[in-house]
Amino acid sequence: MVDVSAKPATARRAVAEAFVALAPETLSLVIDGRAAKGDVLAAAELAGVMGGKRTSELIPLCHPLALTDLLVTVTPDRAAGGLRVRAEAATTGPTGVEMEALTAASVAALTAYDMVKGVERGVEIRSVHLVSKSGGQSGEWYRPSERGTDGSAPGAPAGPRQRRRGERVAGRIRKKG
Repeated sequence: MVDVSAKPATARRAVAEAFVALAPETLSLVIDGRAAKGDVLAAAELAGVMGGKRTSELIPLCHPLALTDLLVTVTPDRAAGGLRVRAEAATTGPTGVEMEALTAASVAALTAYDMVKGVERGVEIRSVHLVSKSGGQSGEWYRPSERGTDGSAPGAPAGPRQRRRGERVAGRIRKKG
């Protein structure tokens, strides 16, 4: 492991995303809550949180972190043909939370895959990537946009998305008004 004992504790945040490509029929099963194994969206979100919390047990040489927040959302996207997975992790400490966000997004995507593999063998997990990070000496970083001019590259979610006022965001809540 890298020695981070000399680094100051700062507020840190990371956002990661993944995309689970599904056939239209499978996506309808998920949206309608008719999957044989149960509520795919809820199970994937919960599994993502559980996975993100165990990152240091899964990734060699990864520091165990005291997460202050971990939010995983799985959103159906009929236009893109699948599920958009977004994981936002936050902590106050001497090292970043990128691996926790990436692990949470990956585990959520794998859980969705597991829950629908019985009805569709061709499910694909695509584009697991870091969207943004903040905190520490390196400051803020945002992934350059990966979307085309029409903003709709299936399987390639990118950049910080617009949020509604009052919406929960890992590590903070946007104020209303």
